[in-house]
Amino acid sequence: MFTALSDKLRETFRKIGGYGTLTEENLQEALRDVRLALLEADVNFKVVKSFVAGVKEKALGQSVNVRLNPGQQFVGLVHDELVEIMGGQAEKIHFASQPPTVIMMCGLQGSGKTTSTGKLAKHLLAQKHRPLMVAADIKRPAAIDQLETLGKQVGVPVFSDRSSTDAVDICRRAHQLALMKDHDVVMLDTAGRLHIDDEMMTELEDVAAHVKPHEVLLVVDAMTGQDAVRVAGEFDSRLALSGIVMTKLDGDARGGAALSVRHVTGKPIKFIGVGEKLDALQPFHPQRMAGRILDMGDIVSLVEQAQAGVDETQAKKMTGRMFSGEFNFEDFLSQLEMLNKMGPLNKLMEMLPGFGEMSKVHDLKVEEKQMGRTKAIILSMTTRERRMPDLLNGSRRRRIAEGSGTSVQEINQLMKQFSQTKKMMKQFGTMGKKKMKGMKLPMPF
Repeated sequence: MFTALSDKLRETFRKIGGYGTLTEENLQEALRDVRLALLEADVNFKVVKSFVAGVKEKALGQSVNVRLNPGQQFVGLVHDELVEIMGGQAEKIHFASQPPTVIMMCGLQGSGKTTSTGKLAKHLLAQKHRPLMVAADIKRPAAIDQLETLGKQVGVPVFSDRSSTDAVDICRRAHQLALMKDHDVVMLDTAGRLHIDDEMMTELEDVAAHVKPHEVLLVVDAMTGQDAVRVAGEFDSRLALSGIVMTKLDGDARGGAALSVRHVTGKPIKFIGVGEKLDALQPFHPQRMAGRILDMGDIVSLVEQAQAGVDETQAKKMTGRMFSGEFNFEDFLSQLEMLNKMGPLNKLMEMLPGFGEMSKVHDLKVEEKQMGRTKAIILSMTTRERRMPDLLNGSRRRRIAEGSGTSVQEINQLMKQFSQTKKMMKQFGTMGKKKMKGMKLPMPF
């Protein structure tokens, strides 16, 4: 996400950091570099012009902070301006005072509209809401099938009627069903096309006029760049959007759409899709996104993902075992499962401050395959061996290596790491048991 832009901005910050003070001359040079970096990232040229002007105005208007070098001062200015062009504050879904809240999902075919409907339903379910999804894309039977499949996967009911050719009637009846069945959110997966046409827009306008949605969310594909911004503008002119869901921000997109759409359309990004899994939908926070672009990390999101993926009771129990020296391979296997629930390891590492810079300098690579091999080794042990690692003599290790498709050397290395970690954690427990027992997320070595 924003890798190329982040790299170019880091180089600019490094260059201006070599000056003694922040002057108008070196500021102009840095702003030229930033302008080029943003344009190469496919940011709208009007947004780039406004962004550069905003940074320059703030830079020339502030007093020099002797505690900060020019690079640090400039990073702060760029960060604040990034936050501003992306909307400043996170925009949440506005729920109706009298349920059900109607959320109308719209977008072009291929943007990820139906999948995003399922992801958002899962997100709302986790927040203790009771959503109902509605298959209102009557022109495309495959969309109905897809939504019903997603409904089964996330555990959310789907209202559909393949015999009807009236999207408005389907949405009305779904609304009545929601009232009867006590659903507090109704999610309308409306018609999509490969391109904007008048027939589709008229149908969407009819649905909006009769059902009166509380939220109209447009799903756009970040990979389409400035075309996503254009599509948002056209939809908004007909439907009065309340927000945007931007998909595929985990891909190779240059990120320009995410940095442009709020400034150009005035509509906030409310959610971003960062993966194919159904839990890979995140509320959009301008502050956090700016931090990730500038390699400052996103610790808040990392903690939230950790809390979502970890069973607190299990984590507390495991923490106690670690510090008492009772930690075994069964506990370690549970830790690996916790990490898997949090998401791909490389995505988690990207949320750490400075990881982008460290990965360039030290060629750091997060080896997902190695975690898989470690898991295979542990699963090839008997239950007794996992609980009592001291039993693992030479013959047992050869058997485990054969069963897991690894080598005895890999098992020896894992055993050595395990032993060192277990010893270290026991020492921590002895030195500061009272302080350490509050930890909720024991991380594997």
